[in-house]
Amino acid sequence: MIRVALPKGRLGERVYDRFEQAGWGCPAIREDNRKLIFENPERGISYFWAKPSDVGVYVQHGAADLGVCGSDILDEQTPEVFELLDLGLGVCRMCVAAPKGFEMPRGRALRVATKFPRTARDYYSRRSVDIDIIELHGSIELAPVVGLSDVIVDIVESGRTLRENGLEPIETVSAVSARLIANTVSYKFKYDSITAVKAALEETGK
Repeated sequence: MIRVALPKGRLGERVYDRFEQAGWGCPAIREDNRKLIFENPERGISYFWAKPSDVGVYVQHGAADLGVCGSDILDEQTPEVFELLDLGLGVCRMCVAAPKGFEMPRGRALRVATKFPRTARDYYSRRSVDIDIIELHGSIELAPVVGLSDVIVDIVESGRTLRENGLEPIETVSAVSARLIANTVSYKFKYDSITAVKAALEETGK
């Protein structure tokens, strides 16, 4: 049986719809119950919901054979998994955003507030810019508004929250979307089943 870790939330629901359309559905997941694992023995597949940032952990350690994870999380956590497919869901951007009229500070490091410290460091390292990371877990947009940081590095979808707080995207760090990932050992020993799931998802996405 192939075990799949799905991200909780709206994206996860869209991802499961895609699996279902591809012929890998599991009726139990649509039922109103408190189960943690949903199985379809006839199709040889089971699912469980996980916090999006935990999906890569479940897959890396073999608790799941497959998972769906945002490329932003993969870039930040760098789990030891195989990335098999860009599902084209949850498309957005990782951006640097700043108050309107922003100018780079002189004589000191750029203060960067973010939930993605590794991503921010890697981005500014490639540009040879000295930065101070301020790691936050709440509303990142608040940091430059109250003077805690100069800029933020965060996910941008519509940009509405930025605009309403006097911020604007000034640089794109990377494109972000949901990716199908596989456990490295599972990919070897369950190759036929995993590639069948991948092919069906790929076909459904066309």
